Amino acid sequence: MSEAAGVEPSRAEVEQAAGWLLLEFGATWCGHCQAARPAVQAFVQEHGLAHRWIEDGKGRPLGRSFAVKLWPTLVLLHDGIEVVRVVRPRQGGDLRPLASALEGRRA
Repeated sequence: MSEAAGVEPSRAEVEQAAGWLLLEFGATWCGHCQAARPAVQAFVQEHGLAHRWIEDGKGRPLGRSFAVKLWPTLVLLHDGIEVVRVVRPRQGGDLRPLASALEGRRA
């Protein structure tokens, strides 16, 4: 998958990713995104996840293909398939569904 700064991956690239991948859809100016960022970064580090922050907004095809309506939206994929999503987390506890999904698939 392309890692170039500012380049949005295609849906096909995302679906071809092997293993776990956390997509974080948001906008740099979004207050909800800024508030959630420390908890999301801590979660990513704690679980050793591959993570892509995706600038979302009108006309952004990847966000539309995932039906993103609110920011931030976190979509956890395994081998390119959506396992679970969390919308507008406010604190670390809001990320429990992601942790549960990771534990369930690793077992």
